[in-house]
This record gives sequence, C-alpha cells and structure tokens, in this order.
Amino acid sequence: MRRIIVSTFATLNGVIENPHHWSLNYFDEEAGKFASEQLFAADALLLGRETYQGFAEAWPSRSGDFADRINTMAKYVVSTTLTEPLAWTNSRLIKGNVIEEVSRLKQQPGQDILIYGTGRLANTLLQHGLIDEHRLWVIPVIWGSGKRIFEGMDTTTLELVDAQRLPSGTVILCHRPA
Repeated sequence: MRRIIVSTFATLNGVIENPHHWSLNYFDEEAGKFASEQLFAADALLLGRETYQGFAEAWPSRSGDFADRINTMAKYVVSTTLTEPLAWTNSRLIKGNVIEEVSRLKQQPGQDILIYGTGRLANTLLQHGLIDEHRLWVIPVIWGSGKRIFEGMDTTTLELVDAQRLPSGTVILCHRPA
C-alpha cells in the first residue's frame, strides 16, 4: 500500500499561506537535500486546486532534476471548479468522492503520494485517516497574517516520529497518526 505524505512550510505563528514570501531565506543545502529525497521517494502528487494552479504556473518553465521530476510525475488534482483537460503534464482531475478516490490511489502499487501544503484537502484526508505522515517545516519567522495550519480541524492526536534541525534554524517535525 502506498503512503500519503504531507509536507508543509509554516511560520512560528502557524501561517502557511504564500511561503514564497517568508521561507526562501531559510531554504539551505540541507533543506534542498531533504526536499529532494522526499520528492524522489514519491511518484505522484496530490494537490488541491489552489496549489495545483500555483504549481502549474511555476514549474513547467523550470528545469533540473527536481523540476523534471515534478513536471513528469503523476498529478491528481482535487477540485469542484476546475474542468478537464488540465494543462500541466500528467494531471488528472478528481471531482467525485475524494475519500473513495484517494483510498483507491493508496491501494495502487507505487511509491509515496506527496501533498504540498495543509489546506482543506490535507485536513479532510487527515480527518478520514488517509494521511500516513505529516512533515511540518517550521520556519523561524513570524508572519502577520494568512491562512493558518489546521484551520477548522477537529482534535486529532499525532505522534512525533522524527525531528530534524537544519542549519538555517528550520525544524522539520515528522508526525504520524497516533
């Protein structure tokens, strides 16, 4: 069975929105290594509409091992407003019952399925027991406003399974459902 891994950048005060505004100064060589290992351990991305649209605008024009991997891997996009065909290579729309569709994806052979960000999609999957691991990149900055991690979530207990401090001061906390 495949695992679903969520990878989220968050400020010290829990903001997850627009990480390109506040996280780039903290992305060092060790962060790049961790991000690459995480990406190459996956063979699919599972994205909500907002993340998909941002990524589809940014990644196709980039090249290099990391960008090539993102651009060629399978992408499953959960949205009630987007329509087919999706422009970004290897993208498939999920419009039906998200829980059933994602459960089926997990049953297929393959590597990890990676979700970037903790928006509604990741929160919904976590509440339905479909997230296997959450990697929270805590960036040592306080950002005044924006969407916050786990907004609107019910109480959910997670177990810390790993913590890694990067030279930049970023801490990556890896949790699994308890």
